[in-house]
Amino acid sequence: MSTRIAFLKGHGTENDFVIVPDPENALDLSPAAVAALCDRRAGIGGDGVLHVVRSAAHPEARAMAGEAEWFMDYRNGDGSIAEMCGNGSRVFARYLQHAGLVSEGDVAIATRAGVKTVHIAKNGDITIGMGRARLPEGDVTVAVGERSWPARNVNMGNPHAVAFVADLAHAGDLRTAPPVSPASAYPDGVNVEFVVDRGPRHVAMRVHERGSGETRSCGTGACAVAVAAARRDGADPAVTGTPATYTVDVPGGRLVITERPDGEIEMTGPAVIVAEGEIDADWLAQTLD
Repeated sequence: MSTRIAFLKGHGTENDFVIVPDPENALDLSPAAVAALCDRRAGIGGDGVLHVVRSAAHPEARAMAGEAEWFMDYRNGDGSIAEMCGNGSRVFARYLQHAGLVSEGDVAIATRAGVKTVHIAKNGDITIGMGRARLPEGDVTVAVGERSWPARNVNMGNPHAVAFVADLAHAGDLRTAPPVSPASAYPDGVNVEFVVDRGPRHVAMRVHERGSGETRSCGTGACAVAVAAARRDGADPAVTGTPATYTVDVPGGRLVITERPDGEIEMTGPAVIVAEGEIDADWLAQTLD
């Protein structure tokens, strides 16, 4: 009999993930294996993989083991490594709760963008502390076909270009990455958000995620959008002294983003585990041939 590898499937506002519990970091999840797992026709299907590892067992997370027992070794759908995934962090926390590894309340999770604090509420929503945004200087432009827009460069531990547009249809199909210039602003690629207004402190967005294409939601993207909108609206909490809360509609649901005067950002939204199963290790090995 072939070896079986446990997996789960979960999503946060329809940003979906293959969850692979591997506490001792025993699995070699190569880029090809991750891409095969995320393939929606030949694999399980997902925007990315949440590799669940004890921080002490992973070389990239050992230094954080004293603060956070669990490391979110996140991979994009194409197998590339990402620094952080906001929706993925909520789903990661939901998995830990589902597995009986944590309970309601505050949970620390190690990521490549540092240790993040997650709060699992009794009503089912999960709030994650996303840290502070960085706003690199310099003009950035996003283009789709003949149209182009100025964009705000926002870094949430991963890079974003936020463009405010008149119609979300102007973003095109988003299967390929929209050109962003200057290229030097994003040497490792970029997530691109297109944003329209829905009402006071209420926006809607579509996103091309670096390494995944268009996704139904992007947590770090929603945070970047809220930060960009607050600056555009003259509602920078560091200036006003008042928290700024934005409702951000994504194709897969709704997220609520709050930036505090100290710069800390919190994201609140749902996270759901939808299935559990086993991966055939022989099949996974064949994806590497």
